[in-house]
Amino acid sequence: MESGSTEGVAEETLVKNHPPSPPHKVILKHGQELEEEQEELAEHQPLEQEDLNFERWKRRPLPKRTLHQKIDDLKKYLWNAETNEFMGRSGKSWSLILLFYAALYVFLAAMFGGCIFCLMWSISPYHPTYNDRVMPPGMTMAPHLEGHDIAFNASDRKSWKKYARSMEEYLRPYNDAVQERKNIRCSQDRYFMQDDLEESAERKACQFKRSWLGDCSGLQDPHYGYSQGKPCVLFRMNRILGYLPGQGKPINVTCGVRRGPPEALGEIQFFPKSTFELKYYPYYGKLRHVNYSSPVVAVQFLGVQSDTHIQVQCKLNGKGIINDSPTDRYLGSVTFSLEVGA
Repeated sequence: MESGSTEGVAEETLVKNHPPSPPHKVILKHGQELEEEQEELAEHQPLEQEDLNFERWKRRPLPKRTLHQKIDDLKKYLWNAETNEFMGRSGKSWSLILLFYAALYVFLAAMFGGCIFCLMWSISPYHPTYNDRVMPPGMTMAPHLEGHDIAFNASDRKSWKKYARSMEEYLRPYNDAVQERKNIRCSQDRYFMQDDLEESAERKACQFKRSWLGDCSGLQDPHYGYSQGKPCVLFRMNRILGYLPGQGKPINVTCGVRRGPPEALGEIQFFPKSTFELKYYPYYGKLRHVNYSSPVVAVQFLGVQSDTHIQVQCKLNGKGIINDSPTDRYLGSVTFSLEVGA
């Protein structure tokens, strides 16, 4: 009896000192391994026929809507009586949106107006702020109808009538009555400086009368020599604000043959002179020099050889003048073709 009880007590002591591991952890571990094995097997199993039927996964087309349904949807979108919404938004939502865009555009308009105001405040309407890179003047001519080509027959009125009409329109602002009414007569041989006046004050301009152009004025000969085969051509120097040409000496004009026989040009006569006088400069701009008339040099070709096509070049000559620019054909010179028929 004592020995049996002693063994029982020893067993209980062993159990307390070395408790067995819980059985559920082993089951959990084996369960995880089993699930992993089943997943691996499922990956290698072939798909069933139902899974390969892709037609059932396609999106089914929506039923066609009638015109009446579309109109009802549009009416509901424009005004939903149930939610009191106009075009999907409530009155509060529309008010906030309109307020936002009104504030945005007011700000943009104010910013744009401020920039324009600052720009206009910082520049002068009477003269450019920076003009230290002004190029020398170019030269224009009249008549200028079909490019720089003058070709006509002296015996054919229709061939030269357009040139005479162009000359008449060009010289109309130089009529003597207009010049005497608007401008003053100047006799000085120097620049007409008016810098001592206020910036906004109107500047006076010297007269340049049409009658000074002689045979090329259109007063004695309304055909400007074209009916006689002795055409007139007018040249004018481009206006440059504040520019003083020639550095104190007048700019003169010369003409010659550029292409063709030199003797085909014949005699040339200039009206009133072959120079642009200093008294017409400087030019103060159209806001201050309201009645300014640019001086004109008229050239009449008296002995052009008949039925000979020549290319004539007329140049400005003087200090600070560029007349041989390879990139700008109008800088300081004008080139035109001339052909006079019998």
